[in-house]
Amino acid sequence: MGTPQTLLLISHSCSFNLSNSLSKSQKKNKRKKHKRHPLQLPTHPHHHQHPQISYPKSSPTPLLTPRTHYTQTKRQALHSLLQSLQSSISNGLRIDPEIFSSLLETCFQIQAFDCFPTIHSLIPPFLLRNNFGLSSKLLRLYAFSGDIDNAHQLFDEMPQRTQSAFPWNSLISGYAELGRFEEALALYFQMEEECVEPDEYTFPRVLKACAGIGSVRVGEGVHRDLVRAGFGSDGFVLNALVDMYAKCGDIVKARMIFDKIGVRDGVSWNSMIAGYVQHGLLVEALEMLRGMIRDGFDPDAIAVSTVLSGLSSFSSRIKFEIHGWVLRRGQEWNLSIANALILVYSERRKLNCSRWLFDGMPERDVVSWNSIISAHQKNPRALVYFRLMEESGTRPDSITFVALLSSCAHLRLVEDGWRLFVKMKEKYRIKPGMEHYACMVNVLGRAGLISEAYEFILKMGFEAGPTVWGALLYACSLHGDDKIGEIAANQLFELEPDNEHNYELLIKIYGVVGRWEKVEEVMRSMEARGLDS
Repeated sequence: MGTPQTLLLISHSCSFNLSNSLSKSQKKNKRKKHKRHPLQLPTHPHHHQHPQISYPKSSPTPLLTPRTHYTQTKRQALHSLLQSLQSSISNGLRIDPEIFSSLLETCFQIQAFDCFPTIHSLIPPFLLRNNFGLSSKLLRLYAFSGDIDNAHQLFDEMPQRTQSAFPWNSLISGYAELGRFEEALALYFQMEEECVEPDEYTFPRVLKACAGIGSVRVGEGVHRDLVRAGFGSDGFVLNALVDMYAKCGDIVKARMIFDKIGVRDGVSWNSMIAGYVQHGLLVEALEMLRGMIRDGFDPDAIAVSTVLSGLSSFSSRIKFEIHGWVLRRGQEWNLSIANALILVYSERRKLNCSRWLFDGMPERDVVSWNSIISAHQKNPRALVYFRLMEESGTRPDSITFVALLSSCAHLRLVEDGWRLFVKMKEKYRIKPGMEHYACMVNVLGRAGLISEAYEFILKMGFEAGPTVWGALLYACSLHGDDKIGEIAANQLFELEPDNEHNYELLIKIYGVVGRWEKVEEVMRSMEARGLDS
């Protein structure tokens, strides 16, 4: 097989010979065309007849030639290129490392996470071990695609990993995105031990991990580190600090950092708004929204949907004003805003408005379906919407099944509840959590199947929490089952001894069955704990 240079020369030579042949034949044709027919009159400027002159057919100039429309997407083109590359390598062609590097970068830019394992298989192991840039880009792809175990294995095999923060940042980010915040922080501390200098991309990822574990003490330590490293005035880092302090419970410190930001962007405002909403400071959140507008920023979908999600305790007037503001700006069909508005109207029991919004949405995601199903928890339409969700091809998540099982409990649909619980595990491979078990106990208990609900708890496979025992105790209060009610109440007294609602439910159960001495006993227990009766 010839080298690329040889092929290029052959191609150029063929092109030259072809053009020469064409030019010779064209000259011969021109001479033929200029031969006058014996009967044709000569053209003369004073001749009274004007013979027909034949002009050659024009061809379009390159600038006016219609553009070629490519039928392949970028992802399809990448797949085709990889197939050609595999064929070339199998034929013995040696590929330059820069080509692998470019392909890995392309995979990252177009999020083609299904392609990079193929590229990995084509890169010679010795090249990967000795080329820091190549292994760093491959590690980033594994981390961002969620394959953190392979990413960490690649990281452990990198001999030069201390020369840059890039691979460390990728791995820290990968752990943080998966919610494995302790491991992300452990990497940061390992980074310090190995004397790797962090950069401006390191600290936002580490601060996200601090926010994830809710540790303001660790967050303050990272804050001191970034100031010493010279990033105390970096806008990207300051935004992450606002978010961290807000999520760790120090909203005052979050506001202090926010006020120090010289040039605020949308992320700065959104972080502060979300912090106020999280702490239930809705007046401050609304004032922050107004300040954002005064500062020349149009609140984006994140800001508006965050405020809407926190306004459950506010008057309808405020919510409708925000909806009107959204309508005037033509943002009503933004996905996150429409999802938030569905919940706003469902909380006000305006299901017709929720349905109108949902039916008009140009696109829907799993949150949209969850919102409309949750809005109909006490309505048989919840199951209809779930059927439509499956038909649309949207994959339900764990939240979907919490809403569906809650609906089955309200409607006393025991068979449907069992069917959905099994479907969640077997068809969608969703592992039931505490909330799902609590909902299922509620389904059985509200239908009067108290013993079955208790047996279900005993077969859970892990220790039941307050939500599960609370659902059973509530069912016992509905149906006056004092025997199982006592068991559930005693479990709850251990788990949450200061929750007076549990005592009140047990008092109600004893009152229904006429066990007044037990009523007095529970009331004395409440008084001893300082709880109101």
